[in-house]
Amino acid sequence: MIFKSARAIDGLNDRMGRLSSWLTLGMVAVSVAVVTLRYLFGVGWIALQELVVYLFAGVVTLSIADALRADGHVRIDVFYRDWTPRRQAWVDLLGTLLFLLPVSVFLAWASWDYVVASWSVLEGSRAAGGLPALFLIKSLIPLTAGLIFLQGLALAARSLRTLTTWRSDPRRR
Repeated sequence: MIFKSARAIDGLNDRMGRLSSWLTLGMVAVSVAVVTLRYLFGVGWIALQELVVYLFAGVVTLSIADALRADGHVRIDVFYRDWTPRRQAWVDLLGTLLFLLPVSVFLAWASWDYVVASWSVLEGSRAAGGLPALFLIKSLIPLTAGLIFLQGLALAARSLRTLTTWRSDPRRR
């Protein structure tokens, strides 16, 4: 059950990573449009420029948990890479329980009032001609915290599985 849930969480964050890839393509297309309109036609739209920033926010926030899922996050690998799977599992489990999960809970908690205040006024751009949906972008903060938390649970489950199924490793030190 736990491992099935971990696979489901992996699937969710994989889909978020794929969505992030599409947002990156959209960001590039909109950036090309902004530059083309400005330098070939002398036209500038604040809304398009802000759309690039909104898309970038989506790319970054929606890809964080996927990077954790794919083990693509920053790690000091000097020691870790040479350790046994069991020792790596201990590091992953303790790091998840002591750092990752508490930080993701704090991020969600700390951003909640900020996001609620933005939704209460349906906050939009302060620039004339800007996009009216800043509250949606701010909502990505607690969403990202939730995705990171869930991916942390999946990582912890995989670490526990490694620790509980480990028999004997000839590389054990």
